[in-house]
Amino acid sequence: MESDQEKFRRRMSQLLEKQGNGNCVDCGAADPEWASYTLGVFVCHSCSGLHRNIAQISKVKSIFLDPWSVAELEFMDSVGNNVAKAKYEQVVPEFYYRPTYRDCMLLREQWIRAKYERKEFLSVDRQEAYSAGYREGFLWKRGRDNGQYLSRKFILCEREGVLKYFNKQDAREPKAIMKIITLNAAFQPTKIGTANGLQITYLKDNSTRNIFVYHEDGKVMVDWFNAIRAVRFRYLQLAFPGTPKSDLVKNLTRNFIKEGYMEKTGPKKTEGFKRRWFTFDDRRLMYFKDPLDAYARGEVFIGSRENGYSVLPGLPPNIQGYYWSFGITIVTPDRKFLLTCENKDQQKDWMSAFQMVIERPMLPQEFAVEACFKHKPF
Repeated sequence: MESDQEKFRRRMSQLLEKQGNGNCVDCGAADPEWASYTLGVFVCHSCSGLHRNIAQISKVKSIFLDPWSVAELEFMDSVGNNVAKAKYEQVVPEFYYRPTYRDCMLLREQWIRAKYERKEFLSVDRQEAYSAGYREGFLWKRGRDNGQYLSRKFILCEREGVLKYFNKQDAREPKAIMKIITLNAAFQPTKIGTANGLQITYLKDNSTRNIFVYHEDGKVMVDWFNAIRAVRFRYLQLAFPGTPKSDLVKNLTRNFIKEGYMEKTGPKKTEGFKRRWFTFDDRRLMYFKDPLDAYARGEVFIGSRENGYSVLPGLPPNIQGYYWSFGITIVTPDRKFLLTCENKDQQKDWMSAFQMVIERPMLPQEFAVEACFKHKPF
């Protein structure tokens, strides 16, 4: 005879089949194995740990391993993911970043806290921290030359269309002015070495400049991130009127396509190969001596196949001076770039990243960007 718990597990399996319940309510991961029996939602293992951080609001159980009462099952049935989203995500701003299971823990934790703890998406009045178009505060910024993190004042101003920071609290002139048009922000906890680490990039004389910042308070850091997205969203709305908002949202911020170490040689192909950190950002392939360098040592534009770009496995014959043996040759209209990877898997991953971009047709504005790369060193 079927036991009560067996009946409950069968009932829970049926609840998982209801629309919306087959994915984590917070990050979208498939096949959630946990549930919050106080919120009535189904979550993945990773998000269940984040729900434990707000135990006064959300209490979680394993869907199939923990015992369930009749009342708890009835509550789960009456709510579920779709009902909970309708309640807790009523007015999520279009620019606000909705994290997925691929994103860092900080973004997911603050998304969960924003929904259930702070209830930010029940009223626009609770979103002032990132919606106002102006934000100022102090962040720990990594020094360009010494690598030390020092407190710096940052100001984000939609009216001026810039993000700027000051070396001294009472300084009149900013140390750097970053135009919103080229600004990007991406969380890099592993690279920076802190869970709240944010990498800000912008273009200075068409060269990429990196700034690495963090704040002890995760909410502060995520609010800065979404404030940047908000300002860029409204800027793009003015710059590209008539463009669907969904298309604009895709271009507010971006993660790098790929990063990691490879070896490279110089333009004459006779120099010894040197190990460098590479960052592939949209159509820009950059290399650095150190992952946290402020400026790239060189950049190359990666265009489309129909415009003369391709990528090949291996190196041309008679090339010497490399230690890693898994080569990649990037062919551009002007020259070939020779790189090597440490192992076959890394070679495969880099090749896939390059091919994905090369197969993508170039946009009209990208031809102007390409022209600026004609005399860039690499």
